[in-house]
Amino acid sequence: MGPVVPPPPGSTPQHQASAALARSASLLSIGAVASRILGLVREMVIASYFGATGLVSAFTVAGTAPKMLYDLLVGGMLSAALVPVLSDYARFDRDQEPRPEKGDPPPEAAQFGPNPELVRLVGALLSLSVVSLAALALLIFVFAPQVASLLAGDFDDFDPALLPLTSHLLRLMAPVVWFLSMAGLLTAVLFALQRFSLPALATAVYNLGILVAAPLLAGRIGIASLAIGVLAGSMVQFGLMAWDVRRAGLRFTVEWSHPALARIVRLYLPIAAGLIVAQFQVGLDRRLASSTGVQSIAWMSKATTLQQLPLGMISVAISLAALPRLSQQFAAGDEGAYRATLARGLRMVIVLIVPLLVGLGLLAEPAVRVLFERGQFTAADTAQVGSALHVYLVGALFAAIDFPLIYAFYARNNTLLPALVGVLSVLVYAVIALVLLEGLGFLGLVWADTAKQGAHAVVMLGLLYWKLKTVSGRGRPSDAEDGLEFSPKRYIGPNVRTAGTVVGAAAAMGLVMAWLLSLLEPVGTPSLSNDILRIVVGGGGGALAYAGALLLARQPEAWQLYRAAMRLGRLERESER
Repeated sequence: MGPVVPPPPGSTPQHQASAALARSASLLSIGAVASRILGLVREMVIASYFGATGLVSAFTVAGTAPKMLYDLLVGGMLSAALVPVLSDYARFDRDQEPRPEKGDPPPEAAQFGPNPELVRLVGALLSLSVVSLAALALLIFVFAPQVASLLAGDFDDFDPALLPLTSHLLRLMAPVVWFLSMAGLLTAVLFALQRFSLPALATAVYNLGILVAAPLLAGRIGIASLAIGVLAGSMVQFGLMAWDVRRAGLRFTVEWSHPALARIVRLYLPIAAGLIVAQFQVGLDRRLASSTGVQSIAWMSKATTLQQLPLGMISVAISLAALPRLSQQFAAGDEGAYRATLARGLRMVIVLIVPLLVGLGLLAEPAVRVLFERGQFTAADTAQVGSALHVYLVGALFAAIDFPLIYAFYARNNTLLPALVGVLSVLVYAVIALVLLEGLGFLGLVWADTAKQGAHAVVMLGLLYWKLKTVSGRGRPSDAEDGLEFSPKRYIGPNVRTAGTVVGAAAAMGLVMAWLLSLLEPVGTPSLSNDILRIVVGGGGGALAYAGALLLARQPEAWQLYRAAMRLGRLERESER
């Protein structure tokens, strides 16, 4: 007997919660899609103006340092400590009447009324960050040559001019650390208030910087135009977040201490330790890649951009949308609701990520040609990026499952276990990278990254199973009466069934796509029109086969998505009338 199709959305509290999660995830997904599309356009612009040359590798390395520091100082803290703690303070105002404000705020603005303690906590976070981040940006500017040499010292073996260029670009982008980190802190505040609209679009706006700067400035200042674009994009992102925080009713106050700061630090220290190791892996990856040729970093960067597209659209969006809800359910001691939210999120990820990865894998080379092969980007570059992408997509499947698992631990204020697993996965990367580098070149580093993702996801899945089983029966007293105590059959079984159904549907999709692509195989040199035709026909046919297989199997999440699409279509038709 197949899975029972759930009742219409809104008919049960569980489906109301699922709908709320879907709405939040949809907002973040829309933003992620916009950001990834603009990110692709950004990479297309870079490829057209500068190809996959050493200049692009120098820019990529220069951008690595600010990104590493952002990830270390704010990026990891955002989900691990800031959102859970801020959500805990914000939830105390959940039952208050909406606070009157000037203008006509959106509905999400009234979900929380900021209390004085939340305002004080935000003030303390921002006051300390303004000063410390400014000092850090100054240090990056002063020590840019040393940082560039540390990350890409092997450039000297191929082109002595690249290392000074990397240092110059790094100095141009030093203030990006301040703007991105401050924007990240404000994003955490908005997530805690369950305001997702502008944070979802902020990263898309960030990508616009390069899209505007490159055409305007590339002819005059060359590759430095990209650094100027990154700086401009980070400034606009910070400005948008600051404006939305003010719209939410929060006003900046200068505070230098708050009791919750110690809690944030306590939660973040294990993550910081793990991130230091993770950033070591990023630095090692850049340094080893620089030893395989000046183009390797550029090739890997293009492949990573395509790999991150489905991850950002699906897994990250769903995980971020679920995090505040998971944090509040854990804080309320509602273990049954916590497990149900996590299970729904995992099933959403599995159903949506697999077809994107399968389709991108089968269409890798035509997609790379359509997106990048013009101007300074050659057919040889396409072949190298396509080879890397095929390997990265294997790791993307593990990474997609990994995001909800990591955030589930963060919501429980448990940052130590994910950090320890992160250290273990980096050790896996280092060993495999050093073993494969000599024989496979930069592709050895790509395989090592894939092995790291796989090791991390498998260990996290085992730890989460152990954790949920351990805390079973320690939630609300009513959980046992409601049948919500943890059991593999209740909480793991549906995910396993979903995975099995998805594998079958993905196999059908792959067969249909392979058949269609064989019919459209070009004779001689592939043309742009043929590549676009293969992507549209092959991808469209595969998507229909996948969706049809899931609907025939009566997969619940697929039917929920189908109903949502039908409702959206009806609303559009009614609006046209």
